[in-house]
Amino acid sequence: MTPVPSGAVTDDDLLIDRDRLGPGVLEVTFNRPERRNAFTKEMYGALRALWERTAEDRTVRVVVLRGAGGKAFAAGNEISDFLEADAVDYENWIREMFDRLWALPQVTIAAIDGVCVGGGLAVATHCDLRVATAASRFGYPIARTLGNALSGTVLYRCQSIFGESLTREMLLASRLVSAERGYAVGALAAVVPDAAALDAEVTDLAAGIAQASRVTIETTKHQLLTRARAAEASIEGEEALLREVYGGPDFAEGVRAFLAKEKPAFRG
Repeated sequence: MTPVPSGAVTDDDLLIDRDRLGPGVLEVTFNRPERRNAFTKEMYGALRALWERTAEDRTVRVVVLRGAGGKAFAAGNEISDFLEADAVDYENWIREMFDRLWALPQVTIAAIDGVCVGGGLAVATHCDLRVATAASRFGYPIARTLGNALSGTVLYRCQSIFGESLTREMLLASRLVSAERGYAVGALAAVVPDAAALDAEVTDLAAGIAQASRVTIETTKHQLLTRARAAEASIEGEEALLREVYGGPDFAEGVRAFLAKEKPAFRG
């Protein structure tokens, strides 16, 4: 398998760099700051292919994910993409990318500076470690914005990382959780004052991981992944439930209002 090349750019929206943060560190930057780094289907496809290559690349020890611009790690998905495909099929396809990220043998770190919501939070909770600036915020405010629902596996990942209480607050009250509260429940490995400190913290963290036993790390990740998959399996009948949600009036109104930049009038 050919190693991921240094300085390569899959496209303008997804930047990939090798070794800027140290030997063996692959850095992936979501580069749509004008859209708060919202994910497009092209970005998801590129990430899926990248994780498949990276899983076989023994020169990579650590993968760091971050957002450009200083305002967001990633603010969910590009909503217009849902209009071009069956929404549930699209969500299932995205979830396969999350699973490939989660299953990487390398240690994955989400370096968060700003808003981390929706699809951005799903990516972050499928990483091994999360480090954030003090101003960062986390959540799934979909009950107020889109009127859709999370797949069970994505929901359970959030619950596993942030705990049930904060997950309920994120989804039922549509509140964003501060970095301080996330750190208090163990969802974040560190909270730092600004972007410069974030870079320093991630560099130091990655350097220590790169020197650690690959056998210990890969075995531990396999054990944790196997147990978590058993605990977080989707419930029976979930796809039918999600199809009802995505085919219902609230999601249609949420998408319409989002694209029109209006407040949705949910009636469901």
